[in-house]
Amino acid sequence: MADQLQLQSLVTDGGTLELSLAKIPVPEPGENEVLVKVEASPINPSDLGLLFGMADMSTAKAGGSAEAPTISATIPEKLRGAVAARVGQALPVGNEGGGVVVDAGSGELAQSLLGKTVGILGGAMYSQYRVVKAKQCLAMHEGVTSAESASCFVNPLTALGMVETMKGEGFSALCHTAAASNLGQMLQKICLKDGIELVNVVRKQEHVDLLTNLGATHVCNSGEGDFMNNLTDAIATTSAYVAFDATGGGTLASNLLSCMEAAAQQSASNYSRYGSEQYKQVYIYGGLDRTTTTLSRNFGMSWGLGGWLLTPFLQKIGTEAADILRQRVADEIKTTFASHYTSEISLAEALSLEAINTYGRMATGEKYLINPNK
Repeated sequence: MADQLQLQSLVTDGGTLELSLAKIPVPEPGENEVLVKVEASPINPSDLGLLFGMADMSTAKAGGSAEAPTISATIPEKLRGAVAARVGQALPVGNEGGGVVVDAGSGELAQSLLGKTVGILGGAMYSQYRVVKAKQCLAMHEGVTSAESASCFVNPLTALGMVETMKGEGFSALCHTAAASNLGQMLQKICLKDGIELVNVVRKQEHVDLLTNLGATHVCNSGEGDFMNNLTDAIATTSAYVAFDATGGGTLASNLLSCMEAAAQQSASNYSRYGSEQYKQVYIYGGLDRTTTTLSRNFGMSWGLGGWLLTPFLQKIGTEAADILRQRVADEIKTTFASHYTSEISLAEALSLEAINTYGRMATGEKYLINPNK
């Protein structure tokens, strides 16, 4: 088979980010492996850290040709230490994707996937072909397209993981920020289907309308003057004392804890200078806001703030429990876990300044899908 194209990200020792399309051999699958023709791979916020390598993308410059474009950008000197370990390495990008199995090793599972559409979480998905272990593939039902299967891991399993974390820690409802995203819409559908109360936090009226049309009961707009009162009332109504925050920076995590405390105080029977006895937890799982996380300590002493990531969660629950979640995703990929994309672009189009300026914003409702074989 001829060479294939792969999008690679390189940090030079001079502090420059270089993005390019490399020609590499198409690998052959081993006994328990499959070769997938990648037809769809989303650009998730989690992909951008590796793709952009701490570079200031406002300095990005285009080069190369239409068939082999390149992008270069400067990494600020103060941030170069954070990427020192990857200097000189041309790294492939793309966490997940979907495609068709076009070749397979002799193993039973590998052979059973031949010709099927699968979803993959395996890295290097901004490639025209990808060899992965057969057990890494999530086989789709008949009629599911590669585009529909492309986002069957990161967002769906993160949404399900939030619900499972909530249950495992003894909570009965939850809050979610940046809630009009593809992930947020999935979480809302899960909660409606499973009978779980959800408090959604968004920034725009159009996001309120979107979630309300999905059936959401509690949607709080942080852009409104009475946001804190509305959020407090929603938490008091639902007992949503655990939150998952996609923004990370600024004061939103602090505001969530403050409103949780205010909600808990509404039913407190005794005053305590240490605040309510209700335990309050905020998990930061994203970095849409890269500024400092600021806390105003007005939420008592019974609280926690930490990070949450999908991979450690899956490792914690074990293979059997993770497989149950994966199968639910496959069964509901056209409904609960359906993703919506702003545009489908080729590998070359992904390295245009126009596209980078759009998907690099990580704006709610703007999600790009790369088709490496377009």
